[in-house]
Amino acid sequence: MQERVSPALICLACIFAGSLVIAAVISSKIISVGPIVVPAGILAYCLTFVASDVISEIWGKNTARQVVAGGFAALVVCLGLIHLALAWPAAPFWEGGQAFEEVLGAAPRIILASLAAYIVSQYHDVWAFHFWKKTFRGRHLWLRNNLSTAVSQLLDSTIFICIAFLGVMPLLPLILGQMAVKLIIAFLDTPLVYLLVWLLKKPSSQEKYSTMG
Repeated sequence: MQERVSPALICLACIFAGSLVIAAVISSKIISVGPIVVPAGILAYCLTFVASDVISEIWGKNTARQVVAGGFAALVVCLGLIHLALAWPAAPFWEGGQAFEEVLGAAPRIILASLAAYIVSQYHDVWAFHFWKKTFRGRHLWLRNNLSTAVSQLLDSTIFICIAFLGVMPLLPLILGQMAVKLIIAFLDTPLVYLLVWLLKKPSSQEKYSTMG
């Protein structure tokens, strides 16, 4: 008989993949956060680290790696669909072609940058989270969450900005700005990680799923 998969895991995996894809699509826009300039996808992308850390804590390293692999596949599919949409001839009466190309024309480069940054940062995040979990013997979730996320965000920001915006705009202000905002978000999302882990670890929520890692 097929064993049941946790609805919470499915929901977190969907949030992970959805946030990842939309972050790549909207990151061609640069926004201001006070005096700092960052790609618009930063908040959505930070949600992926919340989801992956909760999945790592509850379902284990192997399941987290499977979700990361699924997210990579989602980005590849998104890249292919955007290329297809841009190449497909528009209907004669449609007048939004120029705006459509201006918005999504940069997306393939953004997504390629996201793929490179993603594969390094997300696998590092899963590895680092469990490294610190073993080091601290399962205690200090707040510290494990922030240590793994901080280094992963540094790797992600540097790789993503260098590939996505090389020759387009100054790189260092974007890297430093993105890192500053991501570290603030990582610090602020720690209570959310604790809340989700607490809710999912409650006795009423505990079931023996085949996805336990």
